[in-house]
Amino acid sequence: MAGSRAFAATVSLLLFLALSPATAQTPPPAEGIQIGLSTDAISITAGFSGADLTIFGSLENPDPLVSRQGRYDVIVVLEGPPRPVVVRRKDRVLGVWINLESETFENVPVSYSVATTRPLQDIADPTKYKQLSLGSQNLYMKPADETESPATIEEFTAALRERKTATGLYSENVGGVQFLSQSLFRATVRLAPNIPVGTHKARAFLFKSGMFVKESSAQLEIRKSGFEQSVFRVAHDYSFLYGVFAVSLAMLTGWLGRIVFRKD
Repeated sequence: MAGSRAFAATVSLLLFLALSPATAQTPPPAEGIQIGLSTDAISITAGFSGADLTIFGSLENPDPLVSRQGRYDVIVVLEGPPRPVVVRRKDRVLGVWINLESETFENVPVSYSVATTRPLQDIADPTKYKQLSLGSQNLYMKPADETESPATIEEFTAALRERKTATGLYSENVGGVQFLSQSLFRATVRLAPNIPVGTHKARAFLFKSGMFVKESSAQLEIRKSGFEQSVFRVAHDYSFLYGVFAVSLAMLTGWLGRIVFRKD
């Protein structure tokens, strides 16, 4: 009887020792981030004067201690569809400003709105943003002609960024991301009055103590509505007929104007 008890105790001890390391080495669940849009499409009219878009999100498996210490940061980006852009430089020749040089860039986001929990320089090292191509200053503007001198490409790239910022298409909202709880957050990004139609991509980047953790994304369709949408659709689906109609309308308007305002 005593031998049976000793054998059972030995087996129990061996099972405990075999299971304990596996239990101790179980890694904690990975942290993540998710975002959601209240709608997947926004319709705008000719009178659209800009708006704020609210994006909600949540952290997955956040560390409560890190959350209490405020060491989680979120950066949310709304990036417009990529399109080629031509940048021209004007110079004065014989008293007249004319375009002398130009540079074409491929696949440039037509709009780029950023919302952050804090200023970018307080969240992570600038090299992290370059690696992630995060922030308007870190977007890679690919020139169509890469044989140009680096100084010329840099000059036109800076001019392109300045122009986008001046027109409101590239913007940054520091403090635009606010935590509602330890895991829930709300981001507000700006839609410029001249925001282009097309498929826009919302992206959320999670940082922990300055280190990038994970990214999540969602798509948003921006389209015209009403009469503007009808004209837009006809111009693209029936471009030749639309061109003929536009030229004919211009000629008719000019002829009528001549009759109305002619002097006897």
